[in-house]
Amino acid sequence: MGQFLNYRLALQMKEPDRTLYLAVPFDTFKTFFQELFVQEAVTLYQLKLVVYDPIKEEVIEWRE
Repeated sequence: MGQFLNYRLALQMKEPDRTLYLAVPFDTFKTFFQELFVQEAVTLYQLKLVVYDPIKEEVIEWRE
């Protein structure tokens, strides 16, 4: 997440109208992203997520 936040800051400085999403594999979303600490970080930093299936190569959910 740290690298994502730095990239988002750099993008906001260069292209403030763009919206950056963090792409997360479904398995990671169903495990790591269900932990309270991670949920709090997502809320605090207002992360926008794209949950995807890497096998089918398709988006499962857009979360804003």
